Amino acid sequence: MRRSLSGGDQLDAAVAECVTLLRTLTERDWRDARAAGLDWSCRATAEHVADDLVAYAGQLAGRARDAYLPFEIRFEEGTTDSGVVDVIETGGALLAAAVRTTPPRVRAFHPYPFRSANRQGFAAMGVAELLLHTHDIARGLGTVLQPSPELAEFVLQRIFPEVRPGVDPWETLLWATGRGELPGRAPVRGWRWHNNLVLPTERLTLESATPAALDELRALGDGGFSWLADGPLDGTREAAGLVFSSYEKGSLRAEFGLFVLVRRADGLAIGSLGFHAAPDGDGRTEIGYDLVPEARGYGFATEAVRAVGEWALGREQGDVDSVFAVVEPKNLASRGVLERVGFVGVGEDAEGDAYELRRYRL
Repeated sequence: MRRSLSGGDQLDAAVAECVTLLRTLTERDWRDARAAGLDWSCRATAEHVADDLVAYAGQLAGRARDAYLPFEIRFEEGTTDSGVVDVIETGGALLAAAVRTTPPRVRAFHPYPFRSANRQGFAAMGVAELLLHTHDIARGLGTVLQPSPELAEFVLQRIFPEVRPGVDPWETLLWATGRGELPGRAPVRGWRWHNNLVLPTERLTLESATPAALDELRALGDGGFSWLADGPLDGTREAAGLVFSSYEKGSLRAEFGLFVLVRRADGLAIGSLGFHAAPDGDGRTEIGYDLVPEARGYGFATEAVRAVGEWALGREQGDVDSVFAVVEPKNLASRGVLERVGFVGVGEDAEGDAYELRRYRL
């Protein structure tokens, strides 16, 4: 039931829509016309789009780990605006090819905000560059881009997880990037997109699920992951639905959502670990976890809980003072996981025994 794609099809569609419009404008003066809302000319903006598309393709194809690859494209003297559009079209094709041929769990360097992105992240960034800057160029030249709403939704659900969806995805994306207004929402003065967080451990990769993945998981899909045995279990699907509900309400803090646990040895997802919500006013947040039976008994849950506990209470997450978990009294295995990580019992609530891991215990 997979509804999300690698991003290659969306890149193809975005290139087609944007290039078609840009070609109708190449008889105008791009060098002297300023792109709407930018300090760049329409020509400089178009060159920026071409450069970014080729750079993103290079990052993925080259598996860049620590920085941008040290190259850039340069246009030959005398290149026409139509020639720049040709390069945009070519750069889009290169990025789409890189996206389609890159394995789904591979990540490459991008600075915002966690220094890496997967193929869907790069695809979404590429589509965003195409749509938003074609919009800027078009407005600077006196016309309007009206892209397919599905393309704007693709971007929003992958790199704008903390933006509450609106009735019109394109208008929402324009608002989220400081290019428009939405009724009942304050103007956006500064913004950055938000690739998903990944936490590596010795044997696992904990991958934060994007709204697109959450939506698919709750709808009985696989979320873009290959699962061990009969995964994902009902607990993972229920957790995905709760986190997606937070996204729909605009209350999601992306890194305090749902992590899918991927086994490094074979790339199979074996379970999930999720936050019930972002930290409250007392710096308290609660977690729950779910592992397919075939992966239990090997220490994977302990490894995942320890990684999330260390991350949540680490220096970069200064608003978290304690992490809670509640287990049923008869669930000795789950209690053992918490105790091995350093959680201590702090009483009972309606759902079972409560455990806590505080900042000073790390």
